[in-house]
Amino acid sequence: MRLTRRVALAGTTMALAVAGQADAQAPAGRPVVIIVPFTAGPAPDIVARIVAEGMQRRLGQPVVVENRPGASGNIGADAVARAAPDGQTLLLHTTTLVMNAALYRTLPYDPLGSFTPVLGLVDVEYALVLHPDAGGTSVAELLSRARARPGALNFGSPGIGTPLHLTMELFMRAAGVRLTHVPYRGFGPAIAGLLAGEVAGIFMPVDTAAELTRDGRVRTVAVAAEARLPLLPGVPTVAEAGVPGVTMRDWIALLAPARTPAPVVARHTAVAAEVLRMPEVARTLSGRGYNLLATPPEEFRARMVADKERWARVVLEAGISAE
Repeated sequence: MRLTRRVALAGTTMALAVAGQADAQAPAGRPVVIIVPFTAGPAPDIVARIVAEGMQRRLGQPVVVENRPGASGNIGADAVARAAPDGQTLLLHTTTLVMNAALYRTLPYDPLGSFTPVLGLVDVEYALVLHPDAGGTSVAELLSRARARPGALNFGSPGIGTPLHLTMELFMRAAGVRLTHVPYRGFGPAIAGLLAGEVAGIFMPVDTAAELTRDGRVRTVAVAAEARLPLLPGVPTVAEAGVPGVTMRDWIALLAPARTPAPVVARHTAVAAEVLRMPEVARTLSGRGYNLLATPPEEFRARMVADKERWARVVLEAGISAE
């Protein structure tokens, strides 16, 4: 179980910080709505539903998950940015939130200024999965094919500017090769395209990679991590496979609208951290290969700023636009 010491301590510390405030901040009978700006099924939705169930048990009021997919997460994010800052509407988003700042000329919200971080929940690491016929059975074979026929091989993603797309762009720049991007309309269609051999490969969350490779139709050939992962212990890192400098930790975090009162944010922070400390929650999330974080608000805001700058460079150098 990849459970950090921070997770074990954060809930207690933050709970003490808001002691005496919690009961006063809970509007009786009103549900807390967690908006997920993606479809049901992938990692953000899974994490949202696990966290919502735990929060509901601790808050003593309904906590519901509402999927509002579309426009690379912008529709759901805008809905939360415009919501009343009373703690009743929260956003569960990913690194996509700050990536979008570089991908769109204009956004209806400010990825940093329109939200107050509540808690960094988990990191999701990525693996490179190839179709054996289209992409080969190793990173070396993929690179050999790509160098022999520049641009002839395709790679897939759920859409332009998604973390899976930008991770492949990072990989191509580091390896000095060029594959042609095929953006699908969502994660499910992208996976279907990989299984059909329409694309050579896709970067995807490690839990999905582990599931897909069990029947041998596709091969997980590397992980975009600093070290090998417990879920895929026999799979080398991208650096071990000969391409250094390719790492991706796609965060999933809980945020509130800007100007949400500090006691309300602190209450949600404490409760969400307590949920991550629940043994069954830790087992479920760690079992999927997710890294539990429990990163407090100010520390997480600093990470958002750093990631915004990192991915802006990738987008600029690759000449990507989502518009």
